[in-house]
Amino acid sequence: MEKVIIIGAGPCGLAAGLELKERGVDPLLIEKGPLVNSIFHYPTFLTFHSTAEKLEIGGVPFVTPNDKPTRLEGLTYYRTVAQRKGLRVHLYETVESITPVRGGFAVATRNRFGETVRYDAEHVIVATGYFDHPNRLGIPGEELPKVSHIFQEAHPYTGLKVAIVGGNNSAVDAALELARVGADVTVVYRKPVISPKVKAWVRPVFESLISKERIRMLFQSRLTEIREREIVVETAGDGEAERTANTLPNDFVLVLTGFRPDRALLGSAGVELDPETGSPQHNPETMETNVPGLYIAGVIAAGSQASEIFIENGRFHGIQIAEHMLGKGK
Repeated sequence: MEKVIIIGAGPCGLAAGLELKERGVDPLLIEKGPLVNSIFHYPTFLTFHSTAEKLEIGGVPFVTPNDKPTRLEGLTYYRTVAQRKGLRVHLYETVESITPVRGGFAVATRNRFGETVRYDAEHVIVATGYFDHPNRLGIPGEELPKVSHIFQEAHPYTGLKVAIVGGNNSAVDAALELARVGADVTVVYRKPVISPKVKAWVRPVFESLISKERIRMLFQSRLTEIREREIVVETAGDGEAERTANTLPNDFVLVLTGFRPDRALLGSAGVELDPETGSPQHNPETMETNVPGLYIAGVIAAGSQASEIFIENGRFHGIQIAEHMLGKGK
């Protein structure tokens, strides 16, 4: 019987594990991919929006010579912290169900060999993040091989016509990288102006490339169909009813419209979900759900606006959970 099982070994799951270990509990973390799986899938040359100190966990300094750390530095930092603190982590093992039972929970998983494993735990913390569940457009052709919902690096697109759907930081960063390697870039964005969420130090560079016509920006537009060699884009006129459809030559499509948490695991365990926002019912002071002993940490706690919770604030959920779980918050 485990005292605590943490599902997800991203920064917030690791932070919760470190907090519990500091208080004398040795939790088991279960991760369906590699350590900090979400960061691993970030673009190869990504730079975090946050400064290093806002990404620190377990009281371990995040040292970098840069103003903001890179993806590679993040992977190195979190890997080193987990190893040096001796966290128990089972990697490449997917949790398939959490079942409340007498005295705690039964957690069923499937490992990388296809074997089903059962664990028993007094408490469970779900810190599964959201990076594996993209917001899909639901249009014809979205399942074609030329379409991707993640962007890793620009080199494979050199000299090709690439359409990017979206207008926030991930889309803008991808557009800039693609322009640098000589891709023919078109950004399809549903709003009339550049998003205010775009990083302040990136925005003028992006605007400059648009003015120089190195990036084609289609405002008030939406992608309606993806074909093997072309795409169909509708652009609004003076009114929403006045829309013009254009067919553009295309080699690849990057749908960078964000991600959403998968809360099916929580729902099947009996956690009530808000029908409008999707947010799991929980006490924001303790992070315990309506199922006693079942907690949430990180972005899984957010509603429809997943960006409200990031590493910066989600890393502190472990403190709230540990205090409540061990009786100090009652």
